[in-house]
Amino acid sequence: MHAGNAGGAIYRSLVAVIDENAGNRDEIAKALASFYRVADYPDVEMAIGRLRTPPAAVVVDERVRVPDRGLLVRTLRDAHVLKDVPIIVCRARSRSIEDIGRTSGDVEPDALLEKPFRRSELINLVSGLINRKVEDGWAHLPPGPQKSLRETLAIFHGFADLIEHGEPLSQEKLNATCAPLLEVVTASQYQHVLRGVRGHDNYSYVHSVRVATLLTLFGFTIGLKESALMILATGGLVHDIGKMVIPHHVLNKPGKLTAEEWAVVRGHVKLSSDYLRKFSDVPKGVLTIATQHHERLDGSGYPNGLTMDKLNDLARMAAIVDVFAALTERRTYKAAMTPDEAFALMTEEMAGQLDLRLLKLFQEIFHDAVVREAV
Repeated sequence: MHAGNAGGAIYRSLVAVIDENAGNRDEIAKALASFYRVADYPDVEMAIGRLRTPPAAVVVDERVRVPDRGLLVRTLRDAHVLKDVPIIVCRARSRSIEDIGRTSGDVEPDALLEKPFRRSELINLVSGLINRKVEDGWAHLPPGPQKSLRETLAIFHGFADLIEHGEPLSQEKLNATCAPLLEVVTASQYQHVLRGVRGHDNYSYVHSVRVATLLTLFGFTIGLKESALMILATGGLVHDIGKMVIPHHVLNKPGKLTAEEWAVVRGHVKLSSDYLRKFSDVPKGVLTIATQHHERLDGSGYPNGLTMDKLNDLARMAAIVDVFAALTERRTYKAAMTPDEAFALMTEEMAGQLDLRLLKLFQEIFHDAVVREAV
């Protein structure tokens, strides 16, 4: 289910699979298992009867049995537990969504998936529908957080094309995109942004928005000026921009990375740095955040193994927020930690790597500003 504790830790979403063929159910469940929890059922009646909370999506075969000879999609839509859940109908032949409604009298599903389908098709379709539902929910947020989420998402979608074609990332546009985020933080409405990305399936987007938000909150609470806050917000949003061109199957691999794959993932820092350095209007602070957020005080970080005397407070703050955000977010390869678990790990196991003075300060800020507001 979509749920989260304080600070926006995100848990694995549930997808319901309905298919009379046990082999088909097993195949779909295995395809989805790296990204989602799966509950599978042989018929609609059992699915409706046993689901206790709404799943994030339903994947259903067109031939499953429906109680009282009812219409498939209409029956699912009429079930309270599935009222607003995206429905994907798997079909053996090509036919439009509109055709289903015209020829059968049924209501339209959210999407059709023609069999046989590739695993990537299924995952992309489920992910896209989940994201659409999350993004539609932003309409209920206050104007400031809503604008912040929509504008950061819009610019984020374009990052990969910019890097691939060597086109400049306009700092002026980036500043304009992050201006609503600054307003949200200074108006103490940032909890709406952190809640707003819960359940979103674009992990890189979720991480970047959370880093930008928490880093800006960090700076605002310790009294930094607006110009510095803009550096934190924009730097946080683009700190992993190099990941946009890393193959999805490597970036979100469920199992252990090979040495070659790990080298590719670590290479995102150089990709970010090389891209951002091409453009003269990118502030030095933004470059610092992008190039040094994986550096550690004891020299164990990457890509340059910088040590304490080479890392200023900006780099140290970025490292703390990046680690905290990563630990409290779910990934295909790990569950999310609670904030307290993350802070304990960072304090005890990373004591020589992170600035403990700034870490303690961030922990106090997080608990005072975030937990008390039940984010």
